[in-house]
Amino acid sequence: MGTPQEAVEAALTDRYQTTVPQPVRRALGLHKRDRIRFAFRANGEVVLQRVSPDPSEEDPALAPFLALLEKDIASHPERLQPIGADLVQRLQDLMAAIEVDLDEALPDDEPA
Repeated sequence: MGTPQEAVEAALTDRYQTTVPQPVRRALGLHKRDRIRFAFRANGEVVLQRVSPDPSEEDPALAPFLALLEKDIASHPERLQPIGADLVQRLQDLMAAIEVDLDEALPDDEPA
């Protein structure tokens, strides 16, 4: 983990996106899909903080639905089936024509 004297840098894409460097993720205990907050200090510093999930913001239907799936899978494991090669090929065919440029500016981005 980085010490308070160390600095870690990251680059911004044309869409003002970045990757949180591994030492920062480790220091904050961040995992995929976690939320972060930028806190502004009076002296001009910006502090990156991990946001603890607010239970009131959670989808009230998600936990019961996942519990139902878990129970069904445990009760009937024979119902689980691997994804077949035909479905994988169909999905790849459907996505083949989709082009995504992750560096392309978003429509409401202001020019730098």
